[in-house]
Amino acid sequence: MAEVVIALDVPSHAAALDLVDRLPPEANFFKVGLELFITAGPPVVTELRSQSRRVFLDLKLHDIPNTVEAAARAAAELEADLITIHALGGPRMIEAARRAVEGSGTKLIAVTVLTSLSESDLAVTWGTSRPDRGEEVARIASLAIASGAHGVVTSAQEARQLRERLGPDLLIVTPGIRLYDDEHDDHAGVVTPRQAVRAGADVLVVGRSVTRAPDPREAFVRIHAELVET
Repeated sequence: MAEVVIALDVPSHAAALDLVDRLPPEANFFKVGLELFITAGPPVVTELRSQSRRVFLDLKLHDIPNTVEAAARAAAELEADLITIHALGGPRMIEAARRAVEGSGTKLIAVTVLTSLSESDLAVTWGTSRPDRGEEVARIASLAIASGAHGVVTSAQEARQLRERLGPDLLIVTPGIRLYDDEHDDHAGVVTPRQAVRAGADVLVVGRSVTRAPDPREAFVRIHAELVET
């Protein structure tokens, strides 16, 4: 069964731990992103690990190879299970990050194209005629895996294509997961848990469907039940 990561997209250490406490024991994998890491820093990761919680450190590292290597090593020392890097940093940067985590339990997850970007957004950003989003994701993902990344972040719309092209060992992390009756907000590629798993996702990142729910525990139970039935 696919794993569910709850995004702790909250503004403080206390708010993060309060949300964790409101969830059932089955919720044991949490994403620490830029907002929380900037306000709370490494101590929030240390606290989660002290509770035997798993951590997805989503900082999207993108810098010169030496800097990313040092940052990836620090993430591994924090015992983060997953960390994100931007594949557009290039092969040498990805190779450096892989060296930093080698021998640890930390896996590198490469960001290909942000799920908030549509094809028209990519055309403006890339400075070309409108590109085929799926082909761009596949091209960048292939480069990342060849350079040492363990997996990729991608929307469910591209997950099936990546699975077919890059094989069964590829770790696919899919954000933008919503229960069917939720708002889509700023993710262009939003799907339900069942749809994501059927597309080939291994790890589902769920944020607002749980964190903004009147009862986060009940929302998580609904997601878990949907996965069990898939």
